Amino acid sequence: MTLDGRCQVSGARRATLKSPSPFFLLFIPMPRSTQAISLMLTPMQISEALLTSAGSQPGSWMGTDAIASNLNLVIRPGEPSEMVVQIRNLGDRSLELSLQVEGNFPQEWCRIGTEGAEVLAGQQTEAVLYFQIPADFFEQHQSLHPQETLKLNYQGHFSAHTTEHDTGRRQAETAAFNLYIRPHTLYPSFLPAIYGEIDFVGRFLKIFEQSFEPAVQSLDTLWAHLDPLTAPTALLPFLAHWVGWSLLPTLSLERQRYLIRNAIEIYRWRGTRRGMRFYLHLATGLPLDHHLPEDAKHIGITEFFSPGFVAGAAHIGEDAILGGGRPFYFTVHLRPDDVSQIDEALVRTVIEQEKPAFCTYDLFVQPSAIVLEP
Repeated sequence: MTLDGRCQVSGARRATLKSPSPFFLLFIPMPRSTQAISLMLTPMQISEALLTSAGSQPGSWMGTDAIASNLNLVIRPGEPSEMVVQIRNLGDRSLELSLQVEGNFPQEWCRIGTEGAEVLAGQQTEAVLYFQIPADFFEQHQSLHPQETLKLNYQGHFSAHTTEHDTGRRQAETAAFNLYIRPHTLYPSFLPAIYGEIDFVGRFLKIFEQSFEPAVQSLDTLWAHLDPLTAPTALLPFLAHWVGWSLLPTLSLERQRYLIRNAIEIYRWRGTRRGMRFYLHLATGLPLDHHLPEDAKHIGITEFFSPGFVAGAAHIGEDAILGGGRPFYFTVHLRPDDVSQIDEALVRTVIEQEKPAFCTYDLFVQPSAIVLEP
């Protein structure tokens, strides 16, 4: 056998070997592979417009001799993107792993998640590369100079460094990938699939989407503009006028929203104890306490049904007294936890608005005596 690994036969026996023999085998020793691990990178977000027929395809195993330079990952502002990395130990010794990602992009865009720092012999482990860019990526670059262009394509390298536990031998495997930053766009999904294979079409349609999409979104959320709880502040006077409600400047914006939303319910029960209690509940924030007796409620309203002294109908000592009694009279007791939170002028405005014109009343504001059980 020669130094280059080829078999040679001596001249004395060369003639006998010319005849075919079924028992003759020629062994050619093969070079032993020293590759410790193999990598497989699988992007989770792939754009059909960025795939090329040349080079490695996503999800293929590779080593040092087959570096993947055509693995493409699409990143959209504000949305997380992932690339799964499978690392297979090809040797018969356990390996300690050290993973690293480098590229011409900011390092804070990427972080690595691993299952562990060791991979057993003949086994495989997984790591995940998490990519995310700021949601206002495109808005941050509005002040570009006339000769400056916005960089949207980046290149990166994933490196897996291994160390054998027994021998301390170190190796490294590297895989290259491309990052493409693209705005989120909906319009290509309404076109035939063939247009989705062209990256320029998606970026071109994004111009029209940014022009028309705000109007479309406004129509989709029109219901929120008509709900006083979610409507913009500028629309509250319109909504109040819509239901014939007069805004009270002394109330907070939150209270105003609840009053406008429940204006029809207040109109329905105007002139009754239920309607007045409900209005005071919305204006002051005190609870309704339906389960408590009247003298224990935070908003207590007591009516006195005696008509007073009516000539020819009243009986002295039974249902009327001389010099006393107030017909159509009621009292309002407010029992807040903190008396200072009650605006008495506002409360009297509410009562005057809700009570029948011929009724009289007295207002009492005193601290709550309700003790909550632990």
